[in-house]
Amino acid sequence: MAGLWAVIGLVAGAIIAAAAMWFYLKPRTEEAYAEFQQEIETKRKETEKEAANIIRNAQQEAKQLRQEAEKVAERRYQDLARAEERVDIRNNKLDQQMKKLENREQMLNKRQSRLDRRQNEMDKIAQKHRAQLEAVAAMSSEEAKQLLLQDIEKESRQDMARLMREIEDEAKETAEKKAREYVAMAIQRVASDQVAEITVSSVPLPKEEMKGRIIGRNGRNIRAFEQAAGVDVVVDDTPEAVTVSSFDPVRREVARRAMERLIVDGRIHPARIEKLIKDARKEVEKDIKEAGDQAAYEANVHGLHPQVLAMLGRLKYRTSYGQNQLHHAVEAAKIASVLASELGANVEIAKMGGLLHDLGKAMDHEQEGTHAALGAEYAKRFKVPNIVVNAIASHHHEVEQESVEAIIVEAADAISGARPGARRESLENYIKRVRTLEEIATAFQGVESAYALQAGREIRILVKPGKIDDLGAMRLSKDIAKTIEDSMQYPGQIQVTVIRETRAVGFAK
Repeated sequence: MAGLWAVIGLVAGAIIAAAAMWFYLKPRTEEAYAEFQQEIETKRKETEKEAANIIRNAQQEAKQLRQEAEKVAERRYQDLARAEERVDIRNNKLDQQMKKLENREQMLNKRQSRLDRRQNEMDKIAQKHRAQLEAVAAMSSEEAKQLLLQDIEKESRQDMARLMREIEDEAKETAEKKAREYVAMAIQRVASDQVAEITVSSVPLPKEEMKGRIIGRNGRNIRAFEQAAGVDVVVDDTPEAVTVSSFDPVRREVARRAMERLIVDGRIHPARIEKLIKDARKEVEKDIKEAGDQAAYEANVHGLHPQVLAMLGRLKYRTSYGQNQLHHAVEAAKIASVLASELGANVEIAKMGGLLHDLGKAMDHEQEGTHAALGAEYAKRFKVPNIVVNAIASHHHEVEQESVEAIIVEAADAISGARPGARRESLENYIKRVRTLEEIATAFQGVESAYALQAGREIRILVKPGKIDDLGAMRLSKDIAKTIEDSMQYPGQIQVTVIRETRAVGFAK
């Protein structure tokens, strides 16, 4: 019970304390509330005052902006009015100009009508005059026109031929003299020997009985030799000699050397044959390499690939019309060097082109294609300069010549092959070339007869004077020369001479 009364006492004390505090704080709360209301009222009045000021300022700004906009609109209206006035003035001017143009057009139409009428009258008069002229001349206007054109064409051809003759005469006075000097100088400075050697494949025998040993029992030895060397061995009635035959000159040389050693050695059997052919092949390959190096040294050409020099050396065993092709290559290089120095061209390029121009002849019996194309392709493969490759490929005009050095190489090749004693030709080829020359010449209209002279280096043509005049004879010589160039192959050059003569014969009785 005592505890309960203690709790009740505490609760009652708390209630009394809360009541006392409420009575104490009530007046203060009402006073704070009144101050708060007064402060709110003050703020409201200030806000309304500021809002009124903002509205008043905004109205003033709006008024000012409206006044400025009215001014701008007024200026634009004035500008538009002035522009409209200018447009009206321009339209008036355009209307006036249009009226003037219409008046001028009417005047031009009237004038054109008068001109048309006058033109019609003139056409009628011209037709009348043309009819009268045709009646007087006894030919139509088209016939007269064709006749006039023929006369003009004839006169033009005569003038052209006369001009060509004058130009040629003028060129011959200087160019031919210079060319002769350069060619003569090149030949004299090179001073090559005439052809004195003949490449033979005949092997002499010490006695006739050696033929049987070469053939062997049942042909065993000769078959072994032909198979190992890749050649044909001909044992015929020629006394104390056998012949080695092959399209490959290097292979033929290997076989010739091996055959000579077999004959000297006397031990002729398949095993010995194979060994001697192998030794001979090594010696020939060594000689080929040395020949290529020596040729480059004699021609003073440097920087060539060893494979190119080896292929060049194979020309030592190749001949053309009796002329050794390696000697011909060196000679062409020297001649090209002289010509290039005289003409101010690149001497090194000309020498290299002259030395390598017939490189393809070392391989044309094994591959398809012309020797110029094969040589150019082989040289290009081993980094020979492109300008030299073009000189090789173009020295027979199979491709276009791209430099003066290429022309010099062609000239050097022709000089080396055409100089006296450089080449020999078989009787059959000579007769064939002479007949071909005469057939080409006689195929042209107006040619009476043709005769090949100087071993086919000149052809003289007699023409009918009634069908070909002097200027026509000059044109005929050019046409025949061009046909010969396009259809024949020959060393050097061929002179074409056209002869036209008129004979008057009278008899005194």
